Amino acid sequence: MIRSLWTSATGMQAQSMNLDVISNNLANVSTAGFKKSRAEFQDLLYETIRPAGTPSSQDTEVPAGIQLGHGARPSTVLKLFSQGDLENTKNELDLAIEGDGFFQIALPNGETAFTRDGGFKLDSEGRIVNADGFAMEPEISIPTDTISISVGMDGTVSVLQAGDTTPTEVGTIELARFVNPSGLISMGKNLFITSEASGDELTGTAGEDGLGTIAQGFLEMSNVSVVDEMVSMITAQRAYEANSKSIQTADEMLAIANNVKR
Repeated sequence: MIRSLWTSATGMQAQSMNLDVISNNLANVSTAGFKKSRAEFQDLLYETIRPAGTPSSQDTEVPAGIQLGHGARPSTVLKLFSQGDLENTKNELDLAIEGDGFFQIALPNGETAFTRDGGFKLDSEGRIVNADGFAMEPEISIPTDTISISVGMDGTVSVLQAGDTTPTEVGTIELARFVNPSGLISMGKNLFITSEASGDELTGTAGEDGLGTIAQGFLEMSNVSVVDEMVSMITAQRAYEANSKSIQTADEMLAIANNVKR
């Protein structure tokens, strides 16, 4: 009886974490380049009361044993890097990746971070930077007399300067990809950093070696589906409720046992 109390408690804890993940997904439904997460769970250790195959007579054995589980626990919160919808912003510094790949961002500490958020801007020095002012890697600077900026599908950045009739190439945007992108570490600000699980980045030209192409004037939106998350929330709520009901039932059965003497 006491076992069921603790088993149900692990189920409630698991569904509480599940709801935390769902809530974060919904909170970022409008965050450009956001990738939703999914909580995954494992069953806990089992207590074997009678092993399968135990002899029941000289010539026979028990076909199935008795094992009692001890509940569930979180195993992984997995990032899902499916493509988000592309929104046409008509802003020449808004860039979206169609396919696999990440933009590279140089952090102030010298490390390189990675993002799917292509909402870039220009800083006071004309460098292409993200919303926090961190420069794109490799660094690309736009001349001060630029009239328009053009970014090709392969990441080639060209500018049309005042007095010129022919665009001038000023740099190329390199993309990075990973063998296991789900192993990347989220650090907030729409940025990821590498880990042992993700492996080192593989950089290259957009549209080559499995990398996606770049679409100028578009932003990749969150890949969160509100309908899917609401269904998951209802499922988590009902599972939490069922586990709490199990605790209540176990408590009532213990109360009945305690009152037998009366």
